[in-house]
Amino acid sequence: MDTLTLLHVAISLIAIAAGLIVLRGLFKGDRMDGMTLIFLVFTGLTDFTGFVFFPIKGQTPALTLGAISSAVLIVCLLARYVFGMRGVWRPVYVVTAVMVLYFNVFVLVVQSFLKVAPLHVLAPTGSEPPFAVAQGVVLLAFIVTGVMAVLRFRPRVW
Repeated sequence: MDTLTLLHVAISLIAIAAGLIVLRGLFKGDRMDGMTLIFLVFTGLTDFTGFVFFPIKGQTPALTLGAISSAVLIVCLLARYVFGMRGVWRPVYVVTAVMVLYFNVFVLVVQSFLKVAPLHVLAPTGSEPPFAVAQGVVLLAFIVTGVMAVLRFRPRVW
């Protein structure tokens, strides 16, 4: 693995780890200002390095997901830092934060099936049932936790 790919992967894993901690905080109504900043910055860096470090040779699913993730991240940043999570911006923040975390985990599952030998054997093309089941479980988990987070996150606003 070349240095730029390794850096991109490290940034992505930091974003995912921080995002999972922030998700736990959402359940407790904890703003987690510092960890949230780490999560959002590293998520932005994940998107940025995905566009900059890798050659773009036509439209790919990765580019599409990166563009969607970037757009959702911008809304998340606006909801959190510009609109202070007031009113409708509280659930907008929670939903968009959970969405960008899901996008990162989605890519982690894709890459795991591509790069981890025992998983690759189960789904060499990414169209086999084990891959679909794994992604379905991840999606369902994020839908459930996202709904729970929206219902439970009631922080003090600025």
